[in-house]
Amino acid sequence: MTAPTAFDLFTIGHSNLPVEHFLDLLKNSGVTAVADVRSVPFSRRFPWFSGNMLAPRLASAGIAYLAMGDALGGRPRDPELFCEGVADYERMAAVPEFRAGLDQVGAAAKRSRLCLMCAEREPLDCHRCLLVGRALAERGLKLGHILVDGTIEPQAATEERLLARAGERADLFSDRKVRLSAAYRYRARAVAARRKA
Repeated sequence: MTAPTAFDLFTIGHSNLPVEHFLDLLKNSGVTAVADVRSVPFSRRFPWFSGNMLAPRLASAGIAYLAMGDALGGRPRDPELFCEGVADYERMAAVPEFRAGLDQVGAAAKRSRLCLMCAEREPLDCHRCLLVGRALAERGLKLGHILVDGTIEPQAATEERLLARAGERADLFSDRKVRLSAAYRYRARAVAARRKA
């Protein structure tokens, strides 16, 4: 298991976890601030993860709450950021607001042990990994994904799983960077937000 100190920041998906287990995962990783990267920080099924209920709960555990869904959320408001009805992560990553959000994350990660939070349990099913995590890793930050069993998976290991999942669709004769980029694009296309008609 990789020690929490090996990472510059973390990600986590709240999924359907009991809030106490969620808080334990954060505390055990040394997290002191959560950046909520959900476009809409609300959960009807798990209301304890709605931003207005989660922020005071985190504060009582000594963890700051930052709402960053406007800049780093996975559901763009601009229709130009969709391709054939699916959120286009590559286009989204090029938007100035997104890059400014990454700057804010980088600055916050220097002041605290920061964890990006979204809803999906599996990093490869979520924009926090496929969009935000990828962009932060490209900036040289070391990300660890906190999994529900408390282990922390390095972004590099997540990328290896992504490549393995791409399997036969990957061009085995291209270099790793090209294969990884194609795998990110394919996975994002499968899980990204759909535009409502």
